[in-house]
Amino acid sequence: MRAIATLAAMPGMKTEAERPDLELVAAAQKGDHRAFEALVRKYSERAFRAAYRVVRNSELSEDILQEAFLKAYRNLPKFESRSSFYTWFYRIVVNLALDRRRSDKGAFSLEWDDNIAREVEPRGMVPEAVNPELASQRSHVLHLVSDGMLELPEGQREVLMLREVDGLSYDEIAKEMKISKGTVMSRLHYARKKMIQFLARHGVTAEDAS
Repeated sequence: MRAIATLAAMPGMKTEAERPDLELVAAAQKGDHRAFEALVRKYSERAFRAAYRVVRNSELSEDILQEAFLKAYRNLPKFESRSSFYTWFYRIVVNLALDRRRSDKGAFSLEWDDNIAREVEPRGMVPEAVNPELASQRSHVLHLVSDGMLELPEGQREVLMLREVDGLSYDEIAKEMKISKGTVMSRLHYARKKMIQFLARHGVTAEDAS
């Protein structure tokens, strides 16, 4: 499905994929291409969801994903393991997506694709049948949510997306970001509060956004 997945179709990938992330990163930093391909295989789908959650366009999300993996590969020597590899890579993906959304804001479509939505929305909670009016309203709200993400501090944005897009638990987010569970809960609380305030300024209630 993803163009980036072609990198994963290499002999021996199963063995590589079973290695811990930090071991794969260390090997990739020494020039082991199969180790980096294992990281691509492991995180391409999650990263695609993160990009799509911001830009709401599948082709653009593919481009962002490709660019993000290339940027990550070039910057591997700078990775210092102060967070998990995915959190570090996630920042690259989301920052690229946010940059693209800021620069091309007028180009984003309000069309809603149920097939893509079932893949990228948390836990696949997308109605089987939605009439055009409701679909348009939902798409408008989701675009506003993406715009609201632009106003959140990076730490709060990361926690919110890891929770709402990836569906991670508080403990999993704390492990990914190497912060305390209490910090996760605090950032998530303030991120949600700010998102509700942002949506309210645009005439969207919490019920409309649910």
